[in-house]
Amino acid sequence: MKQRSTTWLVLVAGTLLLAGCQQTATKQVKIRPPAPTPAPAPMLDPSRQPLPVPMQHIDRVYLAHDLRPAVDILLENVQSRFDAGQREYKAGDFEKARADFDRAVDLILTSGFRADSDARLSALFDQIGEVGNSYEVSAAQGSEEEAPAQPAPIDEIADLTLPTGDPRLALKAERELFIVAHDLPLTVNESVLQYLSFLTTSRGRAIVERGLERAGRYDDMIRRVLKEEGVPQDLMYLAQAESAFQPQAVSRAGARGIWQFMPYRGEEYDLERNYWIDERSDPEKATRAAARHMRDLYKMFGDWYLVMAAYNSGPMNVARAIEHTGYADFWELQKRHALPKETENYVPIIIAMALVAKAPALYGVHVDPEKPAKVETIKLQHPIDLHLVADASGADLADLRLLNPELLRTVTPNQPRFELKVPAEVLARFEENILQVPEDKWTNWRLHTVESGETLSDIARHFGVTVPAIELANHLQGHATVPSGFLLDVPTTPPVAKLVHYRVQRGDTLEGIADRFDVTVAELKRWNHISNGHVTRGARLRIFAGSGSAATAGAAAKSSQSSGPAVQSVSTRSPETQEALQHRVKPGETLYSIAHAYGTTVSALRQSNPFLANRSLEAGDLITVQR
Repeated sequence: MKQRSTTWLVLVAGTLLLAGCQQTATKQVKIRPPAPTPAPAPMLDPSRQPLPVPMQHIDRVYLAHDLRPAVDILLENVQSRFDAGQREYKAGDFEKARADFDRAVDLILTSGFRADSDARLSALFDQIGEVGNSYEVSAAQGSEEEAPAQPAPIDEIADLTLPTGDPRLALKAERELFIVAHDLPLTVNESVLQYLSFLTTSRGRAIVERGLERAGRYDDMIRRVLKEEGVPQDLMYLAQAESAFQPQAVSRAGARGIWQFMPYRGEEYDLERNYWIDERSDPEKATRAAARHMRDLYKMFGDWYLVMAAYNSGPMNVARAIEHTGYADFWELQKRHALPKETENYVPIIIAMALVAKAPALYGVHVDPEKPAKVETIKLQHPIDLHLVADASGADLADLRLLNPELLRTVTPNQPRFELKVPAEVLARFEENILQVPEDKWTNWRLHTVESGETLSDIARHFGVTVPAIELANHLQGHATVPSGFLLDVPTTPPVAKLVHYRVQRGDTLEGIADRFDVTVAELKRWNHISNGHVTRGARLRIFAGSGSAATAGAAAKSSQSSGPAVQSVSTRSPETQEALQHRVKPGETLYSIAHAYGTTVSALRQSNPFLANRSLEAGDLITVQR
């Protein structure tokens, strides 16, 4: 278990003079002025000097009459490029999107400002890196990537310009407060009423109905976890506003999951994130992390409205707003526009969502909640492809993804006793049929039930393999006829590593990056010509993600220590006894076809031929093959 960082807790606690209020009544906080100190010598504010870069490096010309701080102009240009990149990506133009993301980062790196010299610049730098890296991996993986991420509802709702609220709804809501039990302070004012009115429109009802129906899957679990962590159960409606209970929801800022955790906050609360999984999308783990985060925030602010505001914009933003205005009250901060606009809207949205969720019929909302899935958990000792799980169990692939939303790939991670959820009714069938496939083939073999009239040639053509390969895997004689209903092992193409360009983020280390992308530190250094053990924030790395070398080494180590059956996932020959051959690449050959011909793997070929890290295989290349 990682040590939880409490630095920001200490910083915020030091800025507040709060008495642990339990209510939301307005409170004015008197802050003692500091003791007089000698005036410092005059200094130039670097943020207000002209941009320290040549004119060709900025998109907006810095004019003498523009009195804004230089860093503000830089932020405007960087944000513009970042927004353009997101638009290009959504339009399907990945090359233009990558160019825009790179341009945004380069503007910061060449500006002369250190990224951490301004909190806004630092946050934007990290956001560009996170979103750009996520898009890069998604585009590179293609069909191997998890189902497309869903947009976060909070992005749509928070940007709305709303009319004045319907006063007739105010009467309904006020009556509801006396009838319906709630453990979160609820109020009805003009801000809440505006969103309440929106949620009764056809567009608003559609948003809230979808979310509340989906909430049925997770309602019992969320309430149980919130109760165990000692926070109000009505905070579950924060998840309704954030994601409409979509585990794969991703916001424009890169927040993910039901509770919309940003990467750094997820890591702070032990949500693992690597090439294979992102636990921000794990409903139960993310719910427990969110509950603990909100509990920590309440210790700081003593007010649940301020907790919600801090959850949205970060505790330091709320602390600064309180210190600046002298008011530790959300509505007062909203009135004085001391918080970001999105945060000013955020708390009213959650209150309006809670009011509708507690009495949907009162507002013309009709909800048929989904029921929690009946699942069984399989503790795996070896990675497995979800396609094979579907073949062996009869479960639908989409259902397996829905039950395991933390998986970013169709292959489970190489973690000891990783817990895979499957529909309860298919567990027995899976346990029986999976015995037919060797464990070390779980990521590149399939199972196929022969249909009436189907030949081995038909099956081979469907899976893109050869008839002899199927015959060999099933110990069949040549030209054998296979009866309908027979369950065949089908060797398929092994996974191939994909090139990803990764921007180094704050706090990244070579070890951490290697672990996240399932490669080794030595490979990272070789691919990127790194001679020392450090990597600079903002640097762009080339990574052949998922090459499996790190996982294979780990599997071999665990196999040698295991008391159970060993899973042979690497060659049993020592390097000294392996045979090295030279092969001249012919036109039309691929790494896979060569690996198949020599009985080796694509990953092994890449390791034996480092030049393949920098370019594709070409006819005429002389490559080394270890056998």
